[in-house]
Amino acid sequence: MTRASRARIPLIAIVCAASGGVIMLASRIPARLTDISSVVDATTVAVVIEASEPVAYATSQPDPLTILVDVRNVRTDGAAVRVGRTVVPVARVQIEPLSTAGEGARVRVQLMRSVTPRIRSVRNTIRIEFDRTAQGATDAGADLVATLLPTSGSSVDAAPAERVSVISLDPMAALKQMEPATARGSMPSTGVPATSSGAGSSSAPSSGHLYSSSSAAALPQVLPQQPPQPVSTPAPTATGQAKQFSGHPVSLDFQNADLRSVLRTFAEISGLNIVIDPAAQGSVDVTLRDVPWDQALDIILRANKLGYTIDGTVVRIAPLTVLAEEEAQRRKLAEEQALSGDLRVLTRTLSYAKAEALAQLVTRTTLSQRGQVQVDPRTNTIIMTDLAERLATASALLDTLDRPEPQVEVEARIVQTSREFARSIGVQWGVNGRVSQELGNTTPLAFPNRGTLTGRTGANQGPQDPRAGGFETTGTAVNLPATSATSAIGLALGAVNGAFNLDVALSALERAGKGRVLSTPRLSTQNNVEAEVTQGIQIPIQTIANNTVTVTFKDAALTLKVVPQITSANTVILRIQLENASPDFSRQVNGIPPIDTQRASTQVLVNDGATTVIGGIFVSREQSVNDRTPGLHRIPLLGWLFKRDSVTDESRELLIFITPRIIRG
Repeated sequence: MTRASRARIPLIAIVCAASGGVIMLASRIPARLTDISSVVDATTVAVVIEASEPVAYATSQPDPLTILVDVRNVRTDGAAVRVGRTVVPVARVQIEPLSTAGEGARVRVQLMRSVTPRIRSVRNTIRIEFDRTAQGATDAGADLVATLLPTSGSSVDAAPAERVSVISLDPMAALKQMEPATARGSMPSTGVPATSSGAGSSSAPSSGHLYSSSSAAALPQVLPQQPPQPVSTPAPTATGQAKQFSGHPVSLDFQNADLRSVLRTFAEISGLNIVIDPAAQGSVDVTLRDVPWDQALDIILRANKLGYTIDGTVVRIAPLTVLAEEEAQRRKLAEEQALSGDLRVLTRTLSYAKAEALAQLVTRTTLSQRGQVQVDPRTNTIIMTDLAERLATASALLDTLDRPEPQVEVEARIVQTSREFARSIGVQWGVNGRVSQELGNTTPLAFPNRGTLTGRTGANQGPQDPRAGGFETTGTAVNLPATSATSAIGLALGAVNGAFNLDVALSALERAGKGRVLSTPRLSTQNNVEAEVTQGIQIPIQTIANNTVTVTFKDAALTLKVVPQITSANTVILRIQLENASPDFSRQVNGIPPIDTQRASTQVLVNDGATTVIGGIFVSREQSVNDRTPGLHRIPLLGWLFKRDSVTDESRELLIFITPRIIRG
């Protein structure tokens, strides 16, 4: 828009009188409605509304046979209605005063039958066109369609730029639907698209005015009713969420403009009833182009730390501090009024819950500052003193909490299995040989002339009489018997004169064993209540300190602790502590046996009646031992007579199963 064309547009000028500081508002010079006529051609019937200059207008269709065109800021004196009586489907056209504040007119077009109009604008005319071949119309319950008729007064014909904005009929209803934010400055679209601008120097207030912003525009057809459609990109808020702005686009150009005057301009743009708090003061410097008017207002309110409240059909704009203080005072007044009633007493005897357990909960959640709770443990009764409303809430809470809880039966199975295998093969050699005069086999030497050869692995040392006891005895030379042998075979050989004796013994062992131990602790408890079952012995342990004997007892028992929690999905959450401790008297020290312990501590989710494994331990031990006589065990084929082989294979396995069952009353 050129500077010259902008100068031809009427303004709402704000002038400050230097002498008295009085602000005078010069009203905008309204346009004039000059003529309403009809144009008929072969295919189209049109009602043409002509004004002295382009005007902003809005159309609606309250019923299938009525079309309303509301034109603001126009004079109707001298306007002529020249529509023939036979212009089908138009039955009558008349001009009525506009009910809203300010000058304006309403053109009412009555139809003979329900048809769909086409409404568009060309320069300073508004055309309502009907297709002469149309047979009926769509649903006439259409929403209000507001569109700016923007022209710059130029004589150049431009292609119409259509703008469609489907808006709410009641701007206050739309405003109340928005969630209140911290700044509370975002408002929905309410009516006529417009552009406000102002210009001024730093030393004088700027002016604000309402004007059209494009060279030409066309109105669309009357649309059927549908929800509001946003026409702008959501703006991010301080909390990261997005505000939806659906106002029609406006352009603002204010420099050092008075804040209150700018807010009054928004009242003109939106059609809202706006009251500005006296504390709202300041100036506005802003330049915006084609921004939704509610977003522009939101930005200006936040920039000046302002917010808004809604009182009926009036929007009140005030500083955030003022609104916050008022809200705090209202809240304080509401609290004082709520605490001003008479106190009453309510007693409840509980059947399932403990009164001591619920007293603190009821105090924190339902009672007021004046409320008190007392408990009678003997009768399990809770006594509450408070306002009637709070007592009703507390009673409802007790009804919810004081109810029977289902029980859970928990069964555990501890299975211990063991497997053992041992095999051992050994040999013993005994030898006895003598060289002596009695046997006549002395050596030809003076030394050694006589001697004895015997085994020395036994306890006896030195020569022995080979014939003592009526049989030859030999000392063990190779002593590698099978440990704890269960089988053995012996062979003894000797000379006639007893000069040499040989004794050999073969021993063997093979052992296999299996074991199984099953422990099944079982208990029942209420939902969310811990339970414990124990079975076993206590081992006394003596300690001596300062000539004082102290006896303590250590548990060696099977213990199951469980806390069940029943879920809404008919499953059970189990917190389990399971310990199986047993004394081993075969390895006792100073009469005190060690304790063989298996323990599991976990939390699992199990279906009702299902069984799951919560733990398991598998231990395996394999051992192989070879005892040999040095050198001799390497003799081919005969080497096995000089060694002992032992093999041991042992394994243990522990499995712990758990099964919950819900028991309902």
